[in-house]
Amino acid sequence: DVQLQASGGGLVQAGRSLRLSCATSGFTDDDYAITWFRQAPGKEREGVSSIFKSLGTTYYADFVKGRFTISSENGKNTVYLQMNSLRPEDTAVYYCAAVLSPRHLGSGWRIRRAYDYWGQGTQVTVSS
Repeated sequence: DVQLQASGGGLVQAGRSLRLSCATSGFTDDDYAITWFRQAPGKEREGVSSIFKSLGTTYYADFVKGRFTISSENGKNTVYLQMNSLRPEDTAVYYCAAVLSPRHLGSGWRIRRAYDYWGQGTQVTVSS
């Protein structure tokens, strides 16, 4: 059974950095994608960044390009989201999610209903 556990959130000042981790288990091969979503109060949950493990492909939402980096560490089955130059508008609960056989997604990596597995959220708060 696939399980995801997000961690690493916290309270930081604008301009600082945080690294989120998504520990995964239960995958039988590398044919899956891990995507970070976030949800701010009163807003829809939105896709932030995705990594397609077997393809080595990464995607970023425009609002984080150049600031956030997604990566994976195979030996630890963990996906990271390095968040630099944080802004108050990055404040949200961040979730990691997984989908198997993601080739069919392509540019649709931000479609929430495509994801079968979700971790619990981790709160990121950026003060101005």
